[in-house]
Amino acid sequence: MNNSDASFYSFNGIVIIFFIVAAYLLVSFLLIGYNTDQLVLSVIFCTGYFASAISRKFMIAFVIFIVYWIIFDYMKAFPNYAYSPVSILRLHQAELSIFGIHQNGIVVTPNEFWFNHSTTFLDILSGIFYLCWIPLPLAFAAGLFFKDKKTFLQFSLTFLLVNLIGFVIYYIYPAAPPWYFQKYGSAFFANTPGNSAGLQRFDDYFDVGIFKSIYAKSSNVFAAMPSLHVAYPMIVLYYGIKKKMGWINALFALVMAGIWFAAIYTGHHYVLDVVAGIACAIAGIFIFKKLILPAQPVQRFLQYYLSKI
Repeated sequence: MNNSDASFYSFNGIVIIFFIVAAYLLVSFLLIGYNTDQLVLSVIFCTGYFASAISRKFMIAFVIFIVYWIIFDYMKAFPNYAYSPVSILRLHQAELSIFGIHQNGIVVTPNEFWFNHSTTFLDILSGIFYLCWIPLPLAFAAGLFFKDKKTFLQFSLTFLLVNLIGFVIYYIYPAAPPWYFQKYGSAFFANTPGNSAGLQRFDDYFDVGIFKSIYAKSSNVFAAMPSLHVAYPMIVLYYGIKKKMGWINALFALVMAGIWFAAIYTGHHYVLDVVAGIACAIAGIFIFKKLILPAQPVQRFLQYYLSKI
């Protein structure tokens, strides 16, 4: 082993990483119990950190997304309905009054309208678009990491900020999704399990359990407003436009519109949730660009972070 190898695999470095991973697994177990996802995440991080110089920088860079995932996962230990009353009937009525559609002599929400007019084509299309909600920002971030690390950091921190804003709103205003009202009415049932709702039709058509598995791991079903599914592609499109990515931005816009439609079509979000998600993305982008990024401490942090990746 030469000197560079010895430095790369230093005893102190190994101990520190081991301590961080062990602490993460212990805290996770105490808060939400053991989950194989926690172990998989730990193995991926350790493997990437020690495999090569490039993979180490990649892991350090993507710590921002790991922090997002950990916070989201830990929300299971602190359900928002324990801190504020859940809006179920009132949100449904607001949706009816603003976006209600007249159908057969009654007024229905757009979700109810599409439930009665679903098609196999739209089921498949909505499922494909909804599968992009996390892969799209992660793939975009990976591309930026290899081409423009400065923009990568700005994108990643904006993504984290938008999520934090959304998480705060979840606790201030817990809200039930449309499928919950359709299934349970206005009654509140704590610890309600996640539900794939209209996306189950995608699973059934292809005889798979993709969305059933995803929503079984949901941190909290009473977190419909704002729709962060809606916010993510907006952040991608904003930075895509900033990078002048040409026709690729048209693809980003298509996926964004598809996710917006799918959120309503599948019964996971009201139009009001979608509007709130759009507002959340705009607010996060504005706050980061105008208030956070210009701050000198942030600039020093970014420079330090860039030196590590």
